[in-house]
Amino acid sequence: MLQFGEPEPGVVYAARPAAFGIAEREGKIAVVRVRPEGGGDWLDLPGGAVDPGEDELDALVREFGEEAGLVVRPGKELVRVAIYFRKADNEPVNNQGGVYAVEVTGEDPALKIEADHQLVWIDPTEAVKRLRHDSHAWAVASWLRRTGRGDD
Repeated sequence: MLQFGEPEPGVVYAARPAAFGIAEREGKIAVVRVRPEGGGDWLDLPGGAVDPGEDELDALVREFGEEAGLVVRPGKELVRVAIYFRKADNEPVNNQGGVYAVEVTGEDPALKIEADHQLVWIDPTEAVKRLRHDSHAWAVASWLRRTGRGDD
């Protein structure tokens, strides 16, 4: 597992199991624009924390629905990554888990419950430049290289 981010000295980062996905459609990938009430505006891969009783694949399906209103089928794990960061509530965590290839099988707006997340389809090379987390950008770059999609 590759570790990203630099921990702040003296800060304890809770290990936080997580899963994220790369879903491609017509040459673009799904990302979510996050605009929390407390401020901020960034792009993330859809995904997030693994809740108690879930595995990474369960969490991935749930998070795609909650954040983007997409129904997905997880595929192959692409990479395992970790990143030190502070959540929107300032809690320090170390997200740890897989980034998966994801197939979109449908859309269900009723699943979307995270009002501060907006689905955006973006060119993957642009995503590498604009994603908030280096771990997400690295996963997309790795996916581009493995699939040959970055050869255009």
